[in-house]
Amino acid sequence: MTGLRFGYGTNGFANHRLDDALDVIAGLGYVGVALTLDHDHLDPYAQGLNHEVTRVADRLRDLGLGVVIETGARYLLDPWRKHAPTLLHDERGVRIDFLRRAVAVAADLGAEAVSFWSGVRPDGVDADRAWQRLVDGCAEVVDYATAAGVTLGFEPEPGMEVADLAGWFRLREALGAPAAFGLTLDIGHCRAVEPEPVPACVAAAVPYLVNVQIDDMRRGVHEHLEFGAGEIDFPPVLAALRAGGYRGLVAVELPRHSHAAPDVARRSWEFLKGAEKEGRDEG
Repeated sequence: MTGLRFGYGTNGFANHRLDDALDVIAGLGYVGVALTLDHDHLDPYAQGLNHEVTRVADRLRDLGLGVVIETGARYLLDPWRKHAPTLLHDERGVRIDFLRRAVAVAADLGAEAVSFWSGVRPDGVDADRAWQRLVDGCAEVVDYATAAGVTLGFEPEPGMEVADLAGWFRLREALGAPAAFGLTLDIGHCRAVEPEPVPACVAAAVPYLVNVQIDDMRRGVHEHLEFGAGEIDFPPVLAALRAGGYRGLVAVELPRHSHAAPDVARRSWEFLKGAEKEGRDEG
């Protein structure tokens, strides 16, 4: 069986130019990149976007990097409010427009998936209204992605309206289980909030996976940690991904480590390759 395809997230290279980040990521041996659309990393609102997307597509091809599109930029849509507006806000049309732009970029890049999440329920919005807004917004994005031939990976995010795998399954059912609506799974989140052991979460999720983020965490704490700083035993997790036949990217998600990005990325690469080998040897 071939090895897993490890990538690295550009949100962990926020202090690098995109081209420089891609060079470092590829130079360390990663075969993919989770590209967060942001002010300095392929801004979907910038003039000359089509030209820049073409240029980045060529760069990714030359470096041999697969790509998924991430949409979790903190202040891209509102300079005052982190991650706002979301699909749950009154002005959710701004988020839907952004996600449509992300799908268009993904189609032009040949990306493997576009990852997104629900957002936190705003004050003054009750649970029923928030849920209906989420379902309606997701349905609109699914329709657009289906027409564009792009796969979506919806990510359960601790503290958000859809916080866990149970919430993702509920949302998928409400949407009618469309083919374009896949799952983004953050391995750290499994340890932080899911009731089952992490390998069991992976086994339950793997038939629906289109994108995997990987990082360490502790039970009950949503903090992305370097490998070895949390509580996850990674060899069985990686073995579960392989056993399930997952072929997408497994991208390191350390958005608060940009201050030491090259060193953190190098340590992460060495850890993941070692954990993969250990899991294979134990299997």
